[in-house]
Amino acid sequence: MQAPDPTARDLADLTLLAEAAREAGRVALQYTGPTARAWDKPGNLGPVTEADMAVNEMLERELRGARPDYGWLSEESTDSEARLRCDRVFIVDPIDGTRSFIEGSGSWAHSLAVAERGEVVAAVVYLPVKGKLYAAARGQGARLNNRPMRASERDSLDGATLLAAKPAWDPQNWRGAVPQLIRHYRPSLAYRLSLVAEGRFDAMLTLRDSWEWDIAAGDLILREAGATTSDRRGGTLRFNNPHPQVKGVVASAPGLHGALLAALTP
Repeated sequence: MQAPDPTARDLADLTLLAEAAREAGRVALQYTGPTARAWDKPGNLGPVTEADMAVNEMLERELRGARPDYGWLSEESTDSEARLRCDRVFIVDPIDGTRSFIEGSGSWAHSLAVAERGEVVAAVVYLPVKGKLYAAARGQGARLNNRPMRASERDSLDGATLLAAKPAWDPQNWRGAVPQLIRHYRPSLAYRLSLVAEGRFDAMLTLRDSWEWDIAAGDLILREAGATTSDRRGGTLRFNNPHPQVKGVVASAPGLHGALLAALTP
């Protein structure tokens, strides 16, 4: 029997993710952030709302129903070691940027990915309020609303635009003086990654340990758009780890990546 075409499989998974992301947007928009029931998760893990849970329930039903042999990793589901025995796994953040959702802002996203043996092969980040759907499949390039997109080609660190949360600018995170970067921020980590893939910003970084569901989709979208990604020490990002976190993220135009890593403390 002929082995399945991996490209066709990746594209089929991408189509499934895009359809699920659009449905997730319809579910989430049935709620209004400021009035949606919200509570804090145990362990100081941040807020969650009834919208997060409704989206998660829909995604798990639809995605696992379509691919019952795939593993499942979601911010809003109880984790299971069963996913570690699967060749492919869904990695999902039902609503990335829940605080933004609660505040009534539009800068929150659905982040959906499929990883195969540690590498993301299909990915979607969807911002329903903004009408932006970022998508990529392995080896097929990255698209925004079905239009090809490319990351920045900037190669000079001074004056580059960088997306990062305020703690990243602490001088202790830098070997010398903090570089002369133009500072920006967006509350959704998945959106920050996608904006760099879009070429609207030159780089982004997060230096804290990062949950896989926040970054898996953005990692592939960035790489397919021509950007370079790594953890904060320059290591390759790998997914479906037993503990689903990586050591931060540095993503940028290829000509900036080495300089950014060299400027950061180990």
